[in-house]
Amino acid sequence: MVRMKTVSDIYREARVSGLKPVSFEVFPPKGDLSLEAAREMAAQLAQLAPDFISVTYSAGGSGNKRATADIASMIQDDFDVPAVAHLTCAGATGELVDRAIADLKGKGVRTVLALRGDPVPGCGPTEFSYARDLVARVAAAGLCVGAAAYPEGHISCDDARANIEHLKGKQDAGASFFVTQLFFDNECFYRFREQAEAAGVFAPIACGIMPFLSKAQIQRMVFMCGASLPSPIIKLLARYEDAPDDLRRAGIEYACAQLTDLAAHGVDGLHVYTMNRPDIARASMAALRATGSR
Repeated sequence: MVRMKTVSDIYREARVSGLKPVSFEVFPPKGDLSLEAAREMAAQLAQLAPDFISVTYSAGGSGNKRATADIASMIQDDFDVPAVAHLTCAGATGELVDRAIADLKGKGVRTVLALRGDPVPGCGPTEFSYARDLVARVAAAGLCVGAAAYPEGHISCDDARANIEHLKGKQDAGASFFVTQLFFDNECFYRFREQAEAAGVFAPIACGIMPFLSKAQIQRMVFMCGASLPSPIIKLLARYEDAPDDLRRAGIEYACAQLTDLAAHGVDGLHVYTMNRPDIARASMAALRATGSR
């Protein structure tokens, strides 16, 4: 088995080369993306030469950890692209977490994105109350570990200062990189970056960008994540309210414009939430290459 690069390795090399890492995210829909379907999708993504591909659970946070580990391993073994496996800890025992970590290590997955995950109804307190608790556990196991960052704050945290303190706490616990929650206003990220740097957060922060494809989708994302909608998006929603295909194209174009602007502002990395659609990944990479950002 070839020893795959970790995300820390990728960012270390990027500091020398000056190229900003670009990564994609996929998820097992409904918790059960077959390996064959995942392989077909991964083949298309790998052709675009991303620096890594992250594999989350199914939409809404359900799904099975084994599928995540199997798909991450397949991406590495079949396409020679480093993979990042998401791991959540809400409601989990230490034994379950250690078993998941051992499974990932056994499959050659060397990088984990450690997340708290959605609270489990009826589940009492466990040793993993916050993502930083999981970060520490994964780091102690010898894996490269990243964590989530929230440019506009977590939906359950209204205190901007506490948001930065939580970020710093995850770094102190062992997080060597961050991936942001989606956002639609780049100025929110630039302000967040300044605050993070002032607080001593030096780990690279990749900007997570998701194109909006429909009015229902963007309403769901705003409700789930608390992301704000800038006026250009509101105008696009009004303009193409009765033209879903045009709205979808406008959403992808808006995301590509976000990516190129972020690259021009020297962000550490770019992470595209592909929603399992290779055409979104292709459009994103084409936009970055057209501006010389990739």
